[in-house]
Amino acid sequence: MITIYLAEDQSMLNSALTQLLELEDDLHVVGSAGDGQTAWDELQQLQPQVAILDIEMPGLSGLDVADCLQNSQLTTKVIILTTFAQKAYFERAVQARVAGYLLKDSPSDDLIAAIRKVMLGQTIYAPELVVNMLSASQNPLTDRELAVLKAAAQGLPTKEIAGDLYLSAGTVRNYLSAIFSKLGVHNRLEAISVAEHNKWLS
Repeated sequence: MITIYLAEDQSMLNSALTQLLELEDDLHVVGSAGDGQTAWDELQQLQPQVAILDIEMPGLSGLDVADCLQNSQLTTKVIILTTFAQKAYFERAVQARVAGYLLKDSPSDDLIAAIRKVMLGQTIYAPELVVNMLSASQNPLTDRELAVLKAAAQGLPTKEIAGDLYLSAGTVRNYLSAIFSKLGVHNRLEAISVAEHNKWLS
């Protein structure tokens, strides 16, 4: 029986994952948390074989918890389960020697297979993430999208960006949506962070 701990700040997803994993004869969820600090405290007590961690949680992030585990005497293997296929997050996860890095939109069978594989000593990364890593140095944004993002990075609201670039507000919103999609992010701050990390705004 493989013992598992879940840390995910979305309670519905946490419950759904628990129920899903408990359907497997060889998997058992021994605990779960909605924030990183609780997860770290309980991981030290429960010492599961596998910890499935979201990245963005209140208190400690999933990557912070992975760092704590790496620096401890615990043998718990970490699988990061996140919506973010970002190079910076992935690089930090690799530094923390996580056993797996999967994306939440992957099929549930992939997560179950990954749990079993990491227990065999394998390291599992989502294929989409590897593709993203290989292309991370290449700026996927068009000149116009980059201009919109640069204006957003200056803190300008949509109407002012539209005025500066001689566009309609709706067109600016369309450009922002395209930027979010290309970078795999959800908002301006995340898009700016990715672009600054890759030095696309300089």
